[in-house]
Amino acid sequence: MNYFTRHTNTNHMKVIMRIILGTAIVLWSSGCSIGKKELNELLVLETVDPLEKIFPETETFKNSPAIAEVARGEHATFQFVLRSNKSIEKLSASISEITLGKEKLADWSLGFVGNIEIGRNTPQPSRDKIHSLSGFYPDPIFSQAPEKIRSNTTQAIWITIPIPVEAQPGLYSGEIIFSGKLDQRKFRIKKEFNVEVYPPQIKEQTLWVTNWFTVDPQQLSRMNDGIVPEQYSGEYWTLVRTLAKIMADFRQNVALISPLQLTEYSMSDSIYSFDFSHFSTMVEIFMEEGVLGRIEGGHIAGRDSTWATPFVVYVPVIEKDTTVYEKFSINNDTAINFYTQFIPELDKILKVKGWSDIYLQHIADEPIPENIDSYVEISKFIKELAPDLKIVEACHTRDLEDMVDVWVPQLNFLHEDFEFYKEKQAEGDEVWFYTCLAPQGNYANRFIELPLIETRILHWINYRYGIDGYLHWGLNHWRGDPFGESTGIITESGNVLPGGDAWIIYPAHHEALSSIRLEAMRDGIADFELLKMLEKKYPEEAKEIARQVVYQFDRYDINIKAFRMKRREILELLSN
Repeated sequence: MNYFTRHTNTNHMKVIMRIILGTAIVLWSSGCSIGKKELNELLVLETVDPLEKIFPETETFKNSPAIAEVARGEHATFQFVLRSNKSIEKLSASISEITLGKEKLADWSLGFVGNIEIGRNTPQPSRDKIHSLSGFYPDPIFSQAPEKIRSNTTQAIWITIPIPVEAQPGLYSGEIIFSGKLDQRKFRIKKEFNVEVYPPQIKEQTLWVTNWFTVDPQQLSRMNDGIVPEQYSGEYWTLVRTLAKIMADFRQNVALISPLQLTEYSMSDSIYSFDFSHFSTMVEIFMEEGVLGRIEGGHIAGRDSTWATPFVVYVPVIEKDTTVYEKFSINNDTAINFYTQFIPELDKILKVKGWSDIYLQHIADEPIPENIDSYVEISKFIKELAPDLKIVEACHTRDLEDMVDVWVPQLNFLHEDFEFYKEKQAEGDEVWFYTCLAPQGNYANRFIELPLIETRILHWINYRYGIDGYLHWGLNHWRGDPFGESTGIITESGNVLPGGDAWIIYPAHHEALSSIRLEAMRDGIADFELLKMLEKKYPEEAKEIARQVVYQFDRYDINIKAFRMKRREILELLSN
């Protein structure tokens, strides 16, 4: 899978009409062609807006012109659907050259959308929830076509085309060509599509985006034919790099990397020695692949036991040839001894490497009113050891005595305490927001059961309310069969992790597969940057367009045609 002059309204309509009429279909069998009437009975090929979710049982389509309107520096996406009352076998697809005169868009990816069964529904569903009659929802994008598409089953095909920043503006044309066997007869189908590239350029990303990932060898084995790589071996680092590549491709520019977990320790007479080699290698890989950005230093503390208990710090305890992490109060002599040595050494290596300005440190995840005191106590202790170290935290409470530099409230808490967080921004702090298994209800999220436009709208919320970044915990925390019913996970605590919460990419042979949700998130980040660009040129228009999509924190216009019109308006205003 490859990774990836404006026109008047009259010309635009001519283009649309040409696209609608531009499908050519040829079938043959032993030299015999099929008549038009029989062809129409056998096969459907349509273009559908990529924000529409297509289910296996979908048989009526909201036809969309095969044209993508994009700025330079973002991605054009297309969705085609095939459906037949006969089985389709040996399906293959290819893309012709995508050209504007002598200019070409040389890079593209083509995939086949797979379907995931959701076994447990979201406990507090949104009014916008999509109901699938089959229980299957589209999400992963496979690089290979299915061996067989059963009769009366719809298959969605996905195209992504990265648009170079230096691309020539104008209308590019290409074709997608399908071939295979239908009712035991060979067929070949081709359909024209167009990419209208507008003059604006997205040259840099200003929105901070992080999806927390795991590089546990057991998880990485899912990308390695089930073979668990030896930690820190060449094979291990190759798999880590694979994750970094897909994160960079999809505009993630912050990575959660834990110096506490990646450092090797030795100790003599209560004096520690620290080897930061693995931490440095991890950071360097993500930098080389274009993710960093910012480094989120992994959490150094967690709850003592249950949700409301105080926070305690993790301290490495060396046992023979292994290191285990035990919990201690920050007032414990063992914890004091370790952290008074570790934090200054970490601060030193960050400065030596030139990473101090991009480093943020987590203390403990999601502090709540019941354990505020222990959180503040640990934070103060760390700040005394490294006063310039910035603290970032996903938080359920705002009462943290100004110990946080980058506030990351859950979206509903941002909504409830919005004035407080705007005050923190005015004082010089950063504010991001996060979603996870919550908030549910009518808040936008990236659950598989939600309309795809709500995943994209997450970053319109960023712009609408002036929020600096977005965080989610689940890039690749695969459980059970990632392609199976386990996407609706119930935990021992009774929480249901809605389908899509724990991961947004899928494992494959030596690669990670994208999903239509990840594609929507990437395009939403580009929307944010275009709105920021428009704000510099036409501030009132930018604010009004965003307001027409995001009415409130939990109320949105999810009409896809209206959304596309607003996107076009942004591009046209920026092109003037």
